[in-house]
Amino acid sequence: MAFTVALVIITNNSGIEALYSCVIFMMNNDVLRKVRYILDLSDKKMIEIFGLAGLKVTRLQVIQWLKKEDDSDFRKCIDENFAVFLNGLIVQKRGKKEGEQPVPEKKLTNNIIFRKLNIAFSFKAEDVLEVLKLADLNLGKHELSAFFRKPNHKNYRACKDQVLRNFLIGLQIKLRGE
Repeated sequence: MAFTVALVIITNNSGIEALYSCVIFMMNNDVLRKVRYILDLSDKKMIEIFGLAGLKVTRLQVIQWLKKEDDSDFRKCIDENFAVFLNGLIVQKRGKKEGEQPVPEKKLTNNIIFRKLNIAFSFKAEDVLEVLKLADLNLGKHELSAFFRKPNHKNYRACKDQVLRNFLIGLQIKLRGE
């Protein structure tokens, strides 16, 4: 699950202003909505993608996951279900791999989401750097490779929301021209 930091100016009764930062979570649902928009996926296509990774979902579930958080019909897309979607997206884009299929993660991180999206789109490091540059985020190859290492590796680096968000923005620009 990812999050964003928002800056808020609050004025007290004495007229003194203070700048606060608050955390706004970028949930799986946000990434799901963004991927759906980027790829222009219909409800039917979303259901098919979940099915490609072995999860049968209903149109109602998909609609509820795509609702905004303030909607009374909103339902949180749990990590395991979102991992299934990402696995299905990989199958849809690259074909089903032979042998045992990947087991969906019970807990997702930005690093895992970022890695699965890169696998789905068959991106090489240069492609990812180009996509990030479209969103005005410049990273080096070594910085990028740190996101895709195992968490116990000495050069592992946690993928912050800003990187994932900018990757999705760059992907939108690359694939939709917006």
